[in-house]
This record gives sequence, C-alpha cells and structure tokens, in this order.
Amino acid sequence: MAAGVALTGTQKAAVLLITLGSDASAQVLPFLEEEELERVTLEIFNMQAVPQSVRRDVLEESYHLSLTNESVDQGGYEYARMLLTRTLGEQRAKELIARVQNMQKGNPFDFVRDADSVQLAGFLQDEHPQAIALVLSHLRPSQAGSVLSSLSPDHQAEVAERIAIMDSTDPEVVSEVERGLQRKLSSLVTHDYSLSGGVEYVVNVLNQVDRGTEKSILDALDETNPTLAEEIRQKMFVFENIVMLDDRSVQRMLREVDTKDLVLALKGASEQVKDLIFRNMSSRAANLLREDVALSGPVRLRNVEEAQQRIVGVIRRLEAAEEIVISRGGDDELIV
Repeated sequence: MAAGVALTGTQKAAVLLITLGSDASAQVLPFLEEEELERVTLEIFNMQAVPQSVRRDVLEESYHLSLTNESVDQGGYEYARMLLTRTLGEQRAKELIARVQNMQKGNPFDFVRDADSVQLAGFLQDEHPQAIALVLSHLRPSQAGSVLSSLSPDHQAEVAERIAIMDSTDPEVVSEVERGLQRKLSSLVTHDYSLSGGVEYVVNVLNQVDRGTEKSILDALDETNPTLAEEIRQKMFVFENIVMLDDRSVQRMLREVDTKDLVLALKGASEQVKDLIFRNMSSRAANLLREDVALSGPVRLRNVEEAQQRIVGVIRRLEAAEEIVISRGGDDELIV
C-alpha cells in the first residue's frame, strides 16, 4: 500500500484493525455485520505492508490520540486468521476465511448478489430444487435466507435439505446446471471445485429467515430426514447467540440456569455476553457472579463448552414453550 493513495472506508477500517493489533481489534469485530466482516477481512488479506504515514493518518481520522511503535504493520492471511480465530473461534474463522479466499478469485453467481430477493426467488421458483440449492449455497446467508423465505413452502424444506447435504460441487455438475438454466445462469461455469453448502451453511441461512419459515422447514425435515433436522437444531443457537435475546428473555433464562453452569460458561464468553448477563441481574448478584468467575481459576475448555451447551438447552426449551423470544428478524416477534 502506497502512502498518499486515497483509501475507501473499508480499507481504512482494515488499516485501523491492523494498527491496533489483534487484542484490541478482537474487541471490535463482534460489532460488525457479517457482510462488513467479509469486506474488511478481504482488505486485511490484501494488505501486506502498511506505511507508518498511512497508519498515522487513519488513526488521526479515527480520533485516536497516540501511536505506538509496537503496532502491527502488516496484514495478510496469517494476521487475518489469527484475528478472526481470537474473535470468532476456530470453526467460524475457517468458514469466513474460506469465503473470503473465494471472493479473491471470484465467485459463481456474483451477478445475482445484488438482485432483489423476491425477484430472484420468482426466477428460481420453477427450477429444480438442486439447482436452487446450488445458487443459494453461493450467496450470502442473509440473501439466501431472504430468497428461501420467498420460495413456496413446497420448495423451502427440500431446498434447505439439499443445501445441508451439499459439499464440494463437481464442475461438470455445475456445467449441467448451466445448460439447464441456459444463458441467464451462464456464470455458473467454474474451473475449480467450489466448496459450498453443508449443514453449517444452512444453519446460517435459517438464522436469517423468519421464525415461521424456519419452523416450516424444520417440521418438514422431521418427516423426510429427522437426523438432519436434529443436527440443524443443535447448531441453530450457540451460547454466544445469547446476545439475540431481549432483556426479559435473559432474565427468564437466568431463573432456570444453574449458577455453577453460569460461572463456567462465562469463563469462555465474550465481553458482550458478559455485559448482557450482568446488566440483567441485581447489582449484588452481578457482583457476586463476577467474583465467582474471577476466583474460579483455570478450567478445562471442555467443561466450559459443556456448561454453555446446558444453558443453550435451557434457552431452546424456553423458546419451544414460547416463554422467551430469540430475535431472528422477520415478522415472528411478540407484541406485548
């Protein structure tokens, strides 16, 4: 990166994250939307050396008061991998890095990434479910979720199932789909095997749809592929998703959770989750919980994850009983 070159907003954000170092930057990334995270990560990938003058200008523009000579001055793959792993965990970091690497060499279906979801759903409605699944598996989860919600109920579950069991797509299969869709989907051709779909991806998609669509799809999968339906349900909500709960739901959850599990779970929680928990407790209870977490000492990661999973089980049970609300967007919100 040359000094004096005008930077885009995303490039400035990448420079700032590189300059701050992984510890500070890891506190920033959770506040970014998925699409923003992808764009910033791509810029970090592409920044090998950031001149001191560029870092200084970005810091000044960001209203930081000082520079440090110890700031990291290089980006690249390793820095992006380290930063994302610290922030998102190893599995999600791998998924995001894989998507960003694909973005660097160009993705199939780029031409529909800015298309209106309703119009795209109308265009795909009469295609074979496997072709629809192939298209959706290459889109952002938010866009794929919108398209899936707009498909007819008869298509939704089958398309979701096909996305979930999809793995590496043979170029010949992609070419076959291309011929079936003729000129409109001519961009399907790819010379490389494309990693797409899978259970994790369909979970991301279902997290973007409204509650009614999600329930309809999972109920249908219960009939056709109950094992897959249960696997998806297990991954639909993870401990860090507690931030999707409103305050009333958090308070209801806290009345059901074992305090020992809460102490263990918070040992591996983000500051955002901790703040949400503490602010929904009385000052005395929050202070006692902070002390218990601080005094608990080192604990095994497995024990932390098991405690978090038990809390997730409580949340899923309360949601199934409609005693709490998990905000997923759409129209399935409670009106009080």
